[in-house]
Amino acid sequence: MAARKTATKLYVLDTNVLIHDPSAIHQFEEHQVVIPMTVLEELDKLKMGKASIATDCREAIRQIDRIIGDATPTEIAKGVPIERADGNPLGFFSILLDGFDSRNRTLPLDLNDNKIINSLVALQEKFPRREIILITKDINMRLKARGCGIGAQDYQNDQLLSDVSLLETGFNTCAGSFWESQSQVDTFHDAIGTFHRLPRANLPDELYINRFIVDESGFVGKVIELNDEVAVLQDLPVEQLMSQVAWGLSPRDLPQAMALHLLLDPTISLVTLSGQAGSGKTILALAAAIEMTVATQQFRRIIATRSTRGLDEDIGYLPGTEAEKMEPWLGAITDNLEALHNEDEHSTSSVDYILKKVPLQFKSLNYIRGRSFQHSLILIDECQNLTPHQMKTIITRAGSGSKVVCLGNLSQIDTPYLTPVSSGLTYLIERFKEFNQGGTIHLEGSPRSPLAEYAENHL
Repeated sequence: MAARKTATKLYVLDTNVLIHDPSAIHQFEEHQVVIPMTVLEELDKLKMGKASIATDCREAIRQIDRIIGDATPTEIAKGVPIERADGNPLGFFSILLDGFDSRNRTLPLDLNDNKIINSLVALQEKFPRREIILITKDINMRLKARGCGIGAQDYQNDQLLSDVSLLETGFNTCAGSFWESQSQVDTFHDAIGTFHRLPRANLPDELYINRFIVDESGFVGKVIELNDEVAVLQDLPVEQLMSQVAWGLSPRDLPQAMALHLLLDPTISLVTLSGQAGSGKTILALAAAIEMTVATQQFRRIIATRSTRGLDEDIGYLPGTEAEKMEPWLGAITDNLEALHNEDEHSTSSVDYILKKVPLQFKSLNYIRGRSFQHSLILIDECQNLTPHQMKTIITRAGSGSKVVCLGNLSQIDTPYLTPVSSGLTYLIERFKEFNQGGTIHLEGSPRSPLAEYAENHL
């Protein structure tokens, strides 16, 4: 008869989990958290340098140091109580030494992943009644661990959704006419426009400030006030939305029109645009940014950056200034500048003029850490490749009078340790859907070209 497992589990964290979330040690409640010595060695190798990964490694090391404190080696081996924010300990933390008997080695020792798995095999034999679970963002490592009889899971503490199809889109689409479902309506007008006060019970359950309600009869309303009893919708005629212009650019469809409305709204400080390649995310954001910086002068400058895998490690070796180093990685910005002026008689001269006139600065994510940008429009492209921790680091750089625009395509994630569900873009959209000064829109279709749309859907 197999030995009965104890209720307290033993979670072993891989290096990539601590890089993904340096505070992951605190997320396992009453259970015991173990860090293999090999993981500490990997953190030590990665902690030096200016790359964003080095900052996360240093923070993870600081978290471990705070937990261990003055504990003796014996106490560390057995498990040190993890102090919580309220001062009460919950769960234990220990470091697993990699000295184990050769009889327990199950995988070649040429890889650190194998060393960790081997040490878990030995640990499971030593404590057969404990449920030992490896936590790693590396899918292949999870497969190898399971092949050796060790339980393995993805790190899911910051995953707010079980399926990316549940992600907030920014608008509700009602079948037929929206007004057929409404029995009580208080309509009023002011200098801004027309508004409707409706009972909250007659509206969709998932509703937030700056979310749109759209029906098949041509009604578009934006939620501007919301409580348990009533909601106030701003009536936005389709013709009015579609006639918006930002630096000569007009929306091609209703989702683009709603996105442009959020981008140009001075009361909204965070806008997230998601959608497939060619749906217009970057060109809409760039046109709105130039309009608000040059024409209406709401912002002093545009800070453009993007997440590109390997950029943090490679940029230091490229020649030139920071802007010159970033230019190859921000080709999407200049491409869209050209698209905004492709009908000009001398389009090249127009783009050169804009680059000189517009206070547009290209910044590496590496150099954004520790900065504070005042009265700036911060444009962040390729956000799907950021972790939730990285996303927090960047969003908190927005200073007084600044606006942040985040763009991303969850079907084009380039890092092996992120999925659409665990992406920082998904995390941001879900965390900020109740933020009254934020808004999000999922853009549909691929206006770039019929070829691009077919490739997105069939390749």
